[in-house]
Amino acid sequence: MSRTLTQDDQDLLKLIDESFHLNRENSIVRGTIIEIRPQVVVVDVGGKSEGIIPVSEFEDEEFNVGDEIEVLLERNENDEGMVVLSKEKAAHKQNWDKILKVYEDGGLVKGKIKSVVKGGLTVNVGVEAFLPGSQIDIIPPKDLSEYVGNVYEFKIVKVNDIRKNIVLSRREVIEAERAEQRAEFLDSVKIGDQVEGVVKNITDFGAFVDLQGMDGLLHITDMSWGRINHPSEMLVVGQKVKVVILDVDKDKERVSLGAKQLQPNPWEEIESKFPIGMEVAGQITKLVPYGAFVELEKGVEGLIHVSELSWTKRITRPSDVLSMHQEVRAVVLAISIEEQKISLGVRQLEPNPWDNVETRYPIGSTIKGEIRNLTPYGAFVELEDGIDGMIHVSDFSWTRKINHPSEIAKKGDVVEAVVIEIDKTNQRISLGMKQLEQDPWSIIDNRFKVGDLVKGTVAKIASFGAFIQLEDEIDGLVHISQLSEEHVAKVKDVLKVGDEVEARVIKVDKLERRIGLSIKAADYSEEQVRMESAAFDALRPSSDLVGLDQAFNQAFAEEWRPGEDSK
Repeated sequence: MSRTLTQDDQDLLKLIDESFHLNRENSIVRGTIIEIRPQVVVVDVGGKSEGIIPVSEFEDEEFNVGDEIEVLLERNENDEGMVVLSKEKAAHKQNWDKILKVYEDGGLVKGKIKSVVKGGLTVNVGVEAFLPGSQIDIIPPKDLSEYVGNVYEFKIVKVNDIRKNIVLSRREVIEAERAEQRAEFLDSVKIGDQVEGVVKNITDFGAFVDLQGMDGLLHITDMSWGRINHPSEMLVVGQKVKVVILDVDKDKERVSLGAKQLQPNPWEEIESKFPIGMEVAGQITKLVPYGAFVELEKGVEGLIHVSELSWTKRITRPSDVLSMHQEVRAVVLAISIEEQKISLGVRQLEPNPWDNVETRYPIGSTIKGEIRNLTPYGAFVELEDGIDGMIHVSDFSWTRKINHPSEIAKKGDVVEAVVIEIDKTNQRISLGMKQLEQDPWSIIDNRFKVGDLVKGTVAKIASFGAFIQLEDEIDGLVHISQLSEEHVAKVKDVLKVGDEVEARVIKVDKLERRIGLSIKAADYSEEQVRMESAAFDALRPSSDLVGLDQAFNQAFAEEWRPGEDSK
């Protein structure tokens, strides 16, 4: 049964209604725009006073006086007696549940880039979200500010419901789109197709080209028919290029590309363009330790090996005589179409001085020249510019054992020598100084006879005997058994280097180039000398008495000099 409300009842309901309005903080309410000021918008939400909202919360939206909007009532009254409202927070609260639903369903959300922050960008997707720099694009951008104001679709990769944080990824959206594009591309493309793409990345071995979401490799060897040192010489990131499909591997999703195949192959008629023996001209494009590359025409290079730069000069590095971009002339020496190589020579432009060297330096002729260099095995004598002859250590003296050329000569000395041999193939001329004189051993029989009493100086001491230097630097050997009538344990106990001695010749061997001497036989009669000579001949050359050359070698190994400790 109804009854009529009294005035007291009506006052009570009004009080309850006002109390209800005052207790709706942090709730979404509807309000009406009653005034638009430069910095704020005044909104009536039916409270005791109006509320204000910063104009910035409306962003680019159009709004007018009288429009109804949803706002979040943050406080019923601030210090100035105004209701505190927020349109942005109302939208955030309304959108949060929608965001969670999209995240759970794995869907995409559209948003607008607001600003650049540390590590990435802030995005308005109904609520504020964070887009890390690594998730903006497939290739991390250098300037994040270029994205501010743009609208994109994003995937929600992380949501913190407590902190109300959202992390987005645009990269995953792009990669998903590219995966679809790759599948479509691989289904439709075939070898030989010409396509256009954009250079995505450059490496030492080639460049990766973006082909509608599919990355293809343009190898450095397929960029040009000519030689290039690095892909960056031809391409830059972001450049549009036209390429041809060389190979497609659908299982591994790999595509090989070529650019040079779009141009005629200059090597197909190379033999007719540059026949062997032809003189050509070109520009040096690269210097390497073993030679110089010369560009003959676009896409065609030849190599001048370091050995083909001069007939006579020993050039260690091509850079010593050539420079980059230098124009040079050369002769075609060889062509390999399969390997796309052309061998060139510069020295072939001039006559080879070795072709007629034997007419200028006949074998047996005497030459005069300056010693240019000394090595352990001989001395190099300059015959003319670029042509040397070598005197081997064994060709300095008929009688002396020379260990190093410096014992006889020094660099810069002008010497005479005889041409012994010419090897044109290996460009070698052998010289000899001892050949300037008669070999004393050829007439040794006339100078030394068994039984002759000779004088000499101890030159070297070995374990098996002593070498005595006779006249004209001829050495004789006194075996340890010929030193004394007494038993001699060590040669150095009886003789020392430099001692003057007198000895009998008991053996002359022209072939072995050795003279056997005996100190103990110095006072022997002719009969005793013959007996000693016979005993000397009975010694075994391999052990008791070695040949002179072998004896010298052994003497150097065993040589004892005064002042050294005896062993």
